[in-house]
Amino acid sequence: MILQGNKAGFQTTTVNADGSLQVHFEFNDRGRGPSINSHITLDARGVPSAMDNSGNDYMKAAVEEHFSVAQGKAAWKNRSEQGEKQLSGEAFYVPLSGTVEDGAQLVRALLAAPGQTLALLPSGQSTLLKRDQLKLDVGGKTHSFTLYEISGLDFTPSPFWLIDDGKTYASIASWSSLVPEGFESVAEPLFMAQGKLQQERSGELERTLAHKPAGPLVFTHANLFDAETAQSRPNSTVVITGNKITAVGADGKVAIPGNAEVIDAGGRTLMPGLWDMHVHVQPNDGLLHMAAGVTSVRDLANDTDALMKLRDRFSQGSEIGPRVVMAGFIDGRGPYQGPTKVFADNEEEAKKAVDNYARLGYVQIKVYSSLKPELVPKIAAMAHEHGMRLSGHVPSGMNAEQFVRDGADELQHMNFVFLNFLPQVKDTRTPARFTEVAAHGAEIDPASAQVKAFIRLLQEHKTVVDPTLMIFESMFTSRPGVISASYAAVADRMPAQIRRGFLYGGLAVPEGQDQRFKDSFQQMLKMAKAFYDAGIPIVAGTDATGGISLHRELVLYEAAGIPAAKVLQLATLGAARVMKRDAEVGSIAPGKLADVILVDGDPAAHVSDIYKVKTVVKDGVVYQVADLDRALGVKPL
Repeated sequence: MILQGNKAGFQTTTVNADGSLQVHFEFNDRGRGPSINSHITLDARGVPSAMDNSGNDYMKAAVEEHFSVAQGKAAWKNRSEQGEKQLSGEAFYVPLSGTVEDGAQLVRALLAAPGQTLALLPSGQSTLLKRDQLKLDVGGKTHSFTLYEISGLDFTPSPFWLIDDGKTYASIASWSSLVPEGFESVAEPLFMAQGKLQQERSGELERTLAHKPAGPLVFTHANLFDAETAQSRPNSTVVITGNKITAVGADGKVAIPGNAEVIDAGGRTLMPGLWDMHVHVQPNDGLLHMAAGVTSVRDLANDTDALMKLRDRFSQGSEIGPRVVMAGFIDGRGPYQGPTKVFADNEEEAKKAVDNYARLGYVQIKVYSSLKPELVPKIAAMAHEHGMRLSGHVPSGMNAEQFVRDGADELQHMNFVFLNFLPQVKDTRTPARFTEVAAHGAEIDPASAQVKAFIRLLQEHKTVVDPTLMIFESMFTSRPGVISASYAAVADRMPAQIRRGFLYGGLAVPEGQDQRFKDSFQQMLKMAKAFYDAGIPIVAGTDATGGISLHRELVLYEAAGIPAAKVLQLATLGAARVMKRDAEVGSIAPGKLADVILVDGDPAAHVSDIYKVKTVVKDGVVYQVADLDRALGVKPL
């Protein structure tokens, strides 16, 4: 198992005497990571007829999952599901907490299935398509690698490689990969081959879903959200020529060019495109962001080469996706090191990393939990010399107050704010940075003298906060078997296997702590409101599923007590100002780039209307959200 180029774990598969399989899969990702033991019995067609999984999941919650088929009836039980179904034919059970071996078994079962199609359990359907074949040398021997794409598991087809006769395999992605031991060298060429096919698909979607007006594009009768004043201006007209906004004014007061394409907004809200200020862009994320009206993102940690290539395709119009500003990731080495190839354990390594990120056009540095605290002020000074900002996780061994005093311009994640007031948590590299905040966050009063002093420090340093509230809502309040509140508004529109994930639940809750975890999240909302009231700049970021997660993040800000119009302002012009892009984007004004969205409702009055984005214009190119949704397997509104 390889995470961002570093070996992080392994999987072993043993064929027992009775033909059943015994699989062990584990990896370490910053102290998180699963350890799964799986026993699988296959039927004559290679479809699992029984499965028993145990161990722990990525967040260390206990795993106990069982599946069986008896007399034509399938039955399953896991942490969030219990059901049974009479089968009319072969069906493949997709485990909730499984191993990569499950993907190999699904590919083999699909190869043997009529039409390479199988029903999935608990629901859905999967189809297999052969896409490519490569010959690569490993250790002086040539091997054959065949690429298949599996539909029905995600928003877009999932790639999977079978090697030689199919007994071994590889699963390759930009963030993590699993390859046979000794085959590490093939990860890069296999990823490149996948990328080429993904680009071809993305290019076809851009050609078929993007509409480039032949002349000016005009919106009339729009309820225009003015991000400068955080006010709505009904009965407005906006003219776009090429990729620029060229006129804005009241209906009847703006000249409409004779050759214009006119869209009657019919009183719907026209507003600037949204920003997601905390993403890690992966292939196919561009569609998710754009379908949600997110026309700009800030990437806060990624593989440098992969990110720059994606950014370039988005900006060149060869792939549908938002504008991307980049933050370079730096961590220290150690057992909890972040998934990165860039480490700094001394000043020389830090300078080399910062200088390189500046050379590549990065605008920000993000440091992480294993970085030595004494390097923070030095990295801050280096970043500032290049005109770059510094943000990140608060490195273990210091608190948020020290991080700000040492030069950080921004704090990522509300849990690090709360850890500032939990000195008993000594090592914040471990999952304790989540579990201890869930257990004790309810004790932290935003109106206390200690918190008020911290807020004054943020005011003095003009520190920005990126709270990512939605991920803590999901961790602290989601329970197994119940659709997470974080995704309840969209769950029934999602592909079957995606929707299923919304039932998984959050952190394991110790007995008697259910309400305490929920109360801790409520304190996070109160803290966000305290920051807003004090004038602390808040940026809307998610660190979660692209697009749809941002909508929930904004709804949570309103739930915290921030006025709806101000929520829209911070997610548009506010973000652009933080990133010094407000001369180009963030508001609808003549001379700015044409990044606008049309919303069927009035999110400046009720933020939840932001889920109803209908049309997206980025750089003057028009996309209909219903088309983007269908390409993702999402049911359009």
